[in-house]
Order: sequence, then C-alpha cells, then structure tokens
Amino acid sequence: MIEQAKLSILVESAKYDVSCSSSGSRRKNTKNGLGNADFGGICHSYTPDGRCVSLLKILMSNDCIYDCKYCTSRCTNSVRRATATPEEICELTVEFYKRNYIEGLFLSSAVHKSPNYTMELLYQTVKKLRFEYNFNGYIHLKGIPGADKLLIERAGFLVDRMSFNIELPSVHSLKLLAPQKKKENIITPMKMLAEDKYFITPTKRRKDFMPAGQTSQMIVGASPESDAHILKLSEFMYKTYKMKRVYYSTYTPTNFDTSLLPQEQSSLLREHRLYQADWLLRFYGFTSDEITGEKGFLDEEYDPKCAWALNNPHLFPVEINLAPLETILRVPGIGVKCAYRIIQARKYTKLDFNDLIRLRVVMKRAIHFITCKGKYLGEKNLTLIKRRLIGGDNLENCKQLSIFELNQTALSALTGEL
Repeated sequence: MIEQAKLSILVESAKYDVSCSSSGSRRKNTKNGLGNADFGGICHSYTPDGRCVSLLKILMSNDCIYDCKYCTSRCTNSVRRATATPEEICELTVEFYKRNYIEGLFLSSAVHKSPNYTMELLYQTVKKLRFEYNFNGYIHLKGIPGADKLLIERAGFLVDRMSFNIELPSVHSLKLLAPQKKKENIITPMKMLAEDKYFITPTKRRKDFMPAGQTSQMIVGASPESDAHILKLSEFMYKTYKMKRVYYSTYTPTNFDTSLLPQEQSSLLREHRLYQADWLLRFYGFTSDEITGEKGFLDEEYDPKCAWALNNPHLFPVEINLAPLETILRVPGIGVKCAYRIIQARKYTKLDFNDLIRLRVVMKRAIHFITCKGKYLGEKNLTLIKRRLIGGDNLENCKQLSIFELNQTALSALTGEL
C-alpha cells in the first residue's frame, strides 16, 4: 500500500486540476469484476466551492521536468516530491472503492522524466486496473502532451474519459509562462481523440473508446486574455474536437518570484460567469460573440443571458404562445427543459402566467421579457428592469444549496438553467 506521506503529497498536488466531472459513461460491471460506472455507479458529491469529490483525484507524480510559472509542481519550486507506482495507485483505488470512499478515479501526473515515460506509467496503471484488478468503475485519465500517439490510443480504449488541458488561452501566454510546452503537442492528441474512426462504425457508435469523451481546462486570470477570447476558443473546441466539457479554473498565486503573474487570486465571480456563458454555448444556441458583445468581458452584475437580453431590448417581449423554441430559449428565466415543456403544453391550450409558474419558469426574470395572450406584466422602464434583476445574482450573500430546498430558484441552479 502507498505510504501516507507520499499519498498526502500526490493528493495535495492534484487539487488544482478541476476537470473531473464524472458524468457520461455507461461502463457496466462484469462477472467477478469490481466497480460500476453505469447509471448510479458514480455518486456525485460536491464541496462548497463546486468541486467534485466522488472520484479519487491523485497525481502519479509531482516530480516535473517542466518549469511552468503558474504550477506548484514546476521543477524550480521547492516542494516535496513523490512518484507512485502503478501497483500503488491500483491498490489504493480498489481499497478506497471497497470502503465506499470513492466511485471512480481521476488520474493525472506531472511530466516525470519524459512525456512518453509518464504516459507509459499512466497506461500501465489503467491497464492493471482493468485486467488484473477487474475494476469496471469510472476512470478519467489526463493525457500527457507530446507522448506517443499509440500510447494515447491504447489508453483511450481503457478509460471512460481523457483530457488534454490547454491551460492558457493563447500561444503568446503559453510561450511566456510555459516555454517548454508547445501548442501542437496539446492540439494534436485532441484532434486524434475526436476522429470519427474511434466513434463510428458502419452500424453503430463504438462503445469501447472513451465513452464519456474528452475534456479540457483553461486557467482564468494567469494571463491577460479577455472573456471573449476564452469563450471563442471554447466554442472552437466544442465544434472541432467534439469536446464534452471545457473547465475554467481561477488562477491561484503559487509563484511570487516572477513579475509575469498576478500576485492576487483572480475573481471567482469571473469563473462563475464563464461557466454560465459556457452553458449558453452548449445548450442555448448562443455564439461567443453574442454573449460577450463589444466589451470583450462578461458583465459581473448580471448573468450572461440577462445581460444579452438587456442589451437587445428590441427583441423583447416575446409572445410565449407563438415564439419558436429558439426564441424561448433566449428568454431569461426559461431553461432548456422549461422551453420544451412550453412547446409541448401550448399544443393543447394557450398558456398564461400561472401556467408558466407550474411549468417552473423563473418568473422574477422572465416576466420582464414575455407576454402571455398579449398581456405584459413586467416593468416598462429598462432602468427598473435592471434594478429588479441585479439583486438576484450577487455571490456575496450566497449559501451552499441543499437538495431539500426544492424551491424554484434552487431547482434552477441545480439544473444549470438560466
């Protein structure tokens, strides 16, 4: 079993990687196997800051050959170093699973000795878990940029999800803050993992290659790129590389010996707004240009959907009984599920405001942007509308949501609907 001191080092070093969402896999258990990633196999648990803790999140090694200025594992940083063996990671995962501590594994690593050497260690670990320990639970593996394509491909057939973190939003920032890393080494495996040959056969979708797809992560605030730049890059990755998720990690100061990095932590509100905007990109039909507008940065006072609606008053109000689905999705306070409920319900009757409440529309937002049967009950003055909306999204007075508070606002936040 892995030593306690080594475990503490590797778990502590892994906390800055947030791309560990465990949804999307349907790997079932097998006879005499251990673990299950099918349906209820992954039990999500979140800390107050929103991080998923249902997976064992650990580094294979924090002994890195690179000197990325923002990273705690950089070679010039004076920290304790440790490297685990594949056997130690396997035994730890299985023992934690048996004790019901975890429901899966998120395995990452610093670049130890060389990209290929590190990727080989990671591959051997997941191979042992699958074939020697018969572990059928969820595995998210963070790939190593610059490693051999064959190693990456073989690992892709053993894990549920893989990620190659782009980390910094521009080539200029990458050269400045992580000069040993190259854009091509990050982009090339992303392209490879998105190739149709891994997912499509003549008859059906292939199920044994990364069933939960690939993700990536960007650090927000370490470099000066605007929100528009970040979202445009995310939009590109969603369309080009079949990305399941792009994660945004607020920059936390770890290196005070350089003037290239901010000395204070970036705003958590900015990260929050980026996740909201990302949701609009993926599910609501918005483009990055529409969300950010000419300013290039997201509004801190309003969520991105409200901000867009306030900047386009000529498009509102919309008649809820006549507007197409694409228009209803853009109304603040109406989420994706609500929009489809509205489309279905109005086939049988004309909806009024009470009907919308029963359909779980967040009326305190939507009422200013819709009419029902030609009636408008919202504020007529744009300044008053802004005043009504500005109080509901302030993070300073927020508290952790409880699953028992099934009021309208709690349900909206839990489902991510805006």
